[in-house]
Amino acid sequence: MALPDTMKALVQLHDGYAGTQTGPNIDDMSPFLALQYIPVPNPGEGQAVIKVHLAAVNPSDIHFIKGEYGQPRVKGMPAGFEAVGEVVAGNTPLLGQRVSFFASASGTWAEYAMTDVTGLVPCRPDLAEPDAAGQLVNPLTAIAMFDIVKESGADSFILNAAGSQLGKLLIALGRDHGIAPIAVVRRSAQAAPLKELGAAEVIVTGEMNPLGQAETIFETRKPRILLDAVGDQFTSDLFFAMSAHARWINYGKLSTEAPALSQLGQMIFQNKVIEGFWLTRWMKQVDPARIPAAFVEIQDRFVTGKWTTDVAGIVPLSAAMNQLPEVLAMPDGKAFIDPRG
Repeated sequence: MALPDTMKALVQLHDGYAGTQTGPNIDDMSPFLALQYIPVPNPGEGQAVIKVHLAAVNPSDIHFIKGEYGQPRVKGMPAGFEAVGEVVAGNTPLLGQRVSFFASASGTWAEYAMTDVTGLVPCRPDLAEPDAAGQLVNPLTAIAMFDIVKESGADSFILNAAGSQLGKLLIALGRDHGIAPIAVVRRSAQAAPLKELGAAEVIVTGEMNPLGQAETIFETRKPRILLDAVGDQFTSDLFFAMSAHARWINYGKLSTEAPALSQLGQMIFQNKVIEGFWLTRWMKQVDPARIPAAFVEIQDRFVTGKWTTDVAGIVPLSAAMNQLPEVLAMPDGKAFIDPRG
């Protein structure tokens, strides 16, 4: 098919890193992005162009456009990491098919995006668009981290930011595999829905003595894995309250304040470990056969209803500069951008 010469895109205004750490909240996009018309990307060897149907918005995207992520911004390039769309150009047998993808060469917050053909994930026809647009970052992270949980051999695990889309995916995995999720949230209103979803215990940090509640839970349940998207003082206190051989796995920084590590002796005498998880690194290190198998599982879980995508809102690309911050401020749901609007 013949492609247009230009396209609408949310274009980055800065290069590199900002040296700040302000968290994934944003109330004004204009310091970082602008809606512009730019040339449609032209695929080189091993690349494909995708007409974007729906693009996901993740905390990592907000960190990225602020210059706070683990890879540098490129001024003049569209933002956005993941989406679903139709392959419209490139030397690939997937031409004309609907795929999910990471945009490795030109971002997804645009009418067209470009990526390596090796990263295209064909979508089942019965996979809904929001599930397809967001099946990479959160679901694949959930699968990868739950593999760590299973390998620990424990019958429970802890996760914070448990009311997030990723948190709910992890709770459902724990439920379905008989490994009890211990969910940590900020608001008491989140407790009942998460227990209904499958959380064995819910610790609300805003209630009285949440650490004492956790210590009581740890007397009967012996979680070895703490999956952390927050990185605050309460997370540190939880970790030091866990039993020997515990692993604190940090994959996000919702808190802007660094925690104090008050009991470092446990690292020596109780063999505890603090480590980071980055999906990009995991994909390079894991057995290559694990990734396609994970996508089969991911799509099956969405289609059969074991997983659901909670949609906070879908904003048209043309109005995203104004509307996206409002949708991102909504609790417990995922934001999307529709480039066709």
